[in-house]
Amino acid sequence: MLVNAVTVYVKPEHIADFIAASMENHAGSRQESGNFRFDVLQSSDDPARFLLYEVFASQAAVEEHRKTAHYLAWKTKVEPWMAKPREPRWHTIVAPTDPASW
Repeated sequence: MLVNAVTVYVKPEHIADFIAASMENHAGSRQESGNFRFDVLQSSDDPARFLLYEVFASQAAVEEHRKTAHYLAWKTKVEPWMAKPREPRWHTIVAPTDPASW
């Protein structure tokens, strides 16, 4: 399994738009067979900073996710609203190792 923790900085005037678009992407992502988690988190101390916490079964599942209509629509919508480029950080899972724990 792979985890991607993506930090996104949103222009303040687009925070509500970003949340709405990200909720649509979240709903579609959770329907993907290779997706275990897709959390959309907003910083408590900086409302314009978000963390997308994504857990996928494999690199192939990540590649399939990147081809989905919901992801492509999200990416097109939100890019102009970002204060700077997304900051992805890929991780391998140490624990939990059992997919049923997710």
